[in-house]
Amino acid sequence: MAHPVDPSITHHPAYNTLDRDDFGSMLSLARYAERTSDFDHIISATVDHFWDPNDPRYIDFADAQYDFDTTNETLMPRDFCIELQCAVADKLDEGQQIRLANENTRFQLSSILHGEQGALSLSASLAMILRDPGAQEYATNQAREEARHVAGFSNYIAKRWGTPLESGPTLKNLMCEVVTTQKVYKKLIGMQMLIEGLAMGAFATINANTNDPLLQRLIQFTMTDEAFHHKFGKIWADKTVPKLSPEEHEVVEDWAAECFQHLLFNLINAEQKQAIYGEFGLDWEWVRSAVIEAFSDEDRRASMTESTDIFRVLIKTLLKAGIITDRTRHIYAQWVDMNELNREDAEVVGTDVAEEAMDVLRDINRGRKKIGKALRSVEL
Repeated sequence: MAHPVDPSITHHPAYNTLDRDDFGSMLSLARYAERTSDFDHIISATVDHFWDPNDPRYIDFADAQYDFDTTNETLMPRDFCIELQCAVADKLDEGQQIRLANENTRFQLSSILHGEQGALSLSASLAMILRDPGAQEYATNQAREEARHVAGFSNYIAKRWGTPLESGPTLKNLMCEVVTTQKVYKKLIGMQMLIEGLAMGAFATINANTNDPLLQRLIQFTMTDEAFHHKFGKIWADKTVPKLSPEEHEVVEDWAAECFQHLLFNLINAEQKQAIYGEFGLDWEWVRSAVIEAFSDEDRRASMTESTDIFRVLIKTLLKAGIITDRTRHIYAQWVDMNELNREDAEVVGTDVAEEAMDVLRDINRGRKKIGKALRSVEL
């Protein structure tokens, strides 16, 4: 719909921006002294959840204990592969069903890998335009953390399959929009809330259900970072959304609702996953029809009662951020009980897993510091 305004919407100085091609303004002497303290606590907490995907003290991808027979075992339970819950399964033998289930997981983890690359590029793009030095430091901090996620998921996918699959167009198009835009609200809602919200739901689900201990460890360490990235978006919402004019709120609310609906119906459908069906002789349009025939909107609603369902997490994120009002509530109420969501606390799903994993990381990092001090004393 048409809106009377199309603002960048930065009602808090921490989110003021400069044109990305105007680097000279970044050298303003006054800017250096105008640092917000709003992000200091999540910046300083970085040391508590540091990890290195290329250091075997954190994750040893070469360790034989993490070998996994993908020919005879599924990385995720079979019921997580929607194609095996409909007529598609009738066309496949046992070995093919296992392979299809694992290719489904490959697609999901490839999407996560592409999402992490999107988050890395978006964080770097924020650092290019945010005027506030504190916000800029946080953005560069997050870029560093997203880079290790790219490395970690690249390592995992290489071990299990060799190469990732291409990104589905739905995810790719959204990431291209939010990375290249200079509108902070689209960057923070699109990535820190929508895509990060989807990721936290996916991570919580994988952590609770995967049959692969290596994948579980990678997911848990990744969640320690993502919990803080989600907080960055929440800080924006807390400081910005209450100050929006009615016209500005409509811009934000309608864009978020449009993104939600597009993701809900297109993120993981058969069209997005065409690349995995060829080796099984399956036509993606037929697969789509078989899935639609077997699963109704009621089944979709039932899945959204699970606290870790990715779309339930996404709706809750937008609701707790104050972005959903009575204008668009009906869009989400078709799928979840909005009153029930409203009664839930604001913590993003998976926070408990992230906190437990942080305890593991603190122990490893304490050991690294002791070794580092010992080596330095020998050198001296």
